[in-house]
Amino acid sequence: MGNPNAGKSTLFNALTGLNAKVGNYPGVTVARYVGTAKVDGREVVIEDLPGTYSLDPISPDEQVVAETLDLDSGERPDGVVVVLDATSLQRSLGLLSHALQLGLPTYAVLTFADELARRQGSIDPAALSEALGIPVLMVTAGHGAQVMDLKRELLDPASWSRPVVTPPITPSAINGWIASVLEAAKHKPAVVDDRTRRIDAVLLHPVLGFIIFLVAMFLFFQTIFTVAAPIQDLIGDGFGALGELVSEHVGIDWLAGLLAGGIIGGVGGVLEFIPQIALLFLLLGLFESTGYMARVAYLMDRLMGKAGLEGRAFIAMLSSLACAVPGIMATRTLPSARDRLATMMTAPLMTCSARLPVYTLLVAMLIPSESRIWIFGTQGVVMFAMYLLGAVGAMAAAWVFKFLLRGKGPALPFYMEMPSYRLPSWREVGRSVWDACWIFLRRVGGIILALSIALWILLSLPVASEDRMTAAGVDIDDEVAVAQYQLDNSIAAGVGKAIQPVFEPLGFDWRITVGLVAAMGAREVFVATMAQVTAAEDEEDPQAELTEMTWLSGPHEGELLFTPGVIAGLLLYFAFALQCTSTVAALKRESGSWKWPAIAFVYMTAMAWIAAFIGKLVVGALVG
Repeated sequence: MGNPNAGKSTLFNALTGLNAKVGNYPGVTVARYVGTAKVDGREVVIEDLPGTYSLDPISPDEQVVAETLDLDSGERPDGVVVVLDATSLQRSLGLLSHALQLGLPTYAVLTFADELARRQGSIDPAALSEALGIPVLMVTAGHGAQVMDLKRELLDPASWSRPVVTPPITPSAINGWIASVLEAAKHKPAVVDDRTRRIDAVLLHPVLGFIIFLVAMFLFFQTIFTVAAPIQDLIGDGFGALGELVSEHVGIDWLAGLLAGGIIGGVGGVLEFIPQIALLFLLLGLFESTGYMARVAYLMDRLMGKAGLEGRAFIAMLSSLACAVPGIMATRTLPSARDRLATMMTAPLMTCSARLPVYTLLVAMLIPSESRIWIFGTQGVVMFAMYLLGAVGAMAAAWVFKFLLRGKGPALPFYMEMPSYRLPSWREVGRSVWDACWIFLRRVGGIILALSIALWILLSLPVASEDRMTAAGVDIDDEVAVAQYQLDNSIAAGVGKAIQPVFEPLGFDWRITVGLVAAMGAREVFVATMAQVTAAEDEEDPQAELTEMTWLSGPHEGELLFTPGVIAGLLLYFAFALQCTSTVAALKRESGSWKWPAIAFVYMTAMAWIAAFIGKLVVGALVG
């Protein structure tokens, strides 16, 4: 256990080899992590608790710590390792005083001693141990020998020394105890970090700092198209060539169709977007590991205040850029019940990584790659605008929910530690990028693969007979005409056409509607659906076919489907719609009932439909 940002999760990872998320801002560990350390042929089970400032909880994550250490719960731990940040010992010792009241064997680990020395401070670990009456070990997570020493100590908590007298319990007495311990330990506090102060003078400026943040995000989205797009094209070409090989060499027609159209066409169409996913998490990893994420929360506190929220709520929303599920879980760090509920009900509006493949596909269809706004690529500008739209939509919705929930508990003050700037740990950043890509690949190999196969079956059945097609006036020697007839009379077409009247005012035909329904399982499946539909109509060049798709039947038959207005409507629909079963489940788990997920689904779907309708009309009028 330890204060937020004390290096606790980094130490846990070093001890266990696990990948608990590490970041340079409070609230990263919002759940309990359990790992095993192997020492001298024995195993030690270690649990990483959320960061906390005391054992008197005011937020759900602090409640987790208090309940875990509740000795009346029947799950008494063998010992407690308290992580002390050497650069903020006074606050860390305050938490240690609470831990010592439990009467459990307690071990203190001193972190960031190198940072303390760099800032001209000092501490005598041996004297600190004597003053506290418990063992103290200085550990740097990257120092293998020190980590191994700590592992050996964990084998026998019963042997740890204990204080003769436990610390006092009243606040004033605790302050006196902390002062006496620091004096006995020959503590020289760290001076104000001049490097951090100079950087903060710029990055925390109320105007300049906000502009720098927006510019950094803007340049990032330019990078997505300039760096990732060529790699994406190579991956797409590779899967296209693989699909052709399968079609040529697999003699069984239905199996060739399943492999080439269902799996390679569907799943391969999603895998093209791994470069964009990697770049997104690289940016977030750098923000976290350098300490800039906490500054972003500070900068956004004033703006979030306009929506009735605090800066920590923006941390949860920033976490939602990766996925709404950890963003919703991160609301546990918020002490106010109404802030938690308002944030979790609006966090899914932030643009998560699952939207990135859909946005990339649609933006590339809407904007030519050579288009420029001054020196910047228009595609990157539009992508940045979509992320900005998600943030603005989330804050606007939060303002409404905060107003509606004004009786759900008192407003509480916002406090957050500003860590010193640190060079990024490229190992941790690389691990976060790899983990994100691996999770994406597992989704592709799991739910997206299953949905892609199911979609292929629904798009391929029932198989139309030659007599039926001839009676319908289809030239059975025309492969494209046969494929279009089969598609337009499939089970999927029947489902899509049943729902189509709801979306027809937005210009969506049954194929788009089927994609929206399939995307309820995972947003990326929309890309897989479009890849399968276009591969069915033109197996040679499905990407080119996408921009040339026309209405297959009805009053719009023969008209171009993906007009600029329809593409804009789709972008706006995906910006606001709650299309993720995992997010719905997380909302239910965190709110404790189905009431709030149901409200979220209804209001976000309504927002998405209205925004798509307006977007189609406006863009259609401008282009027309």
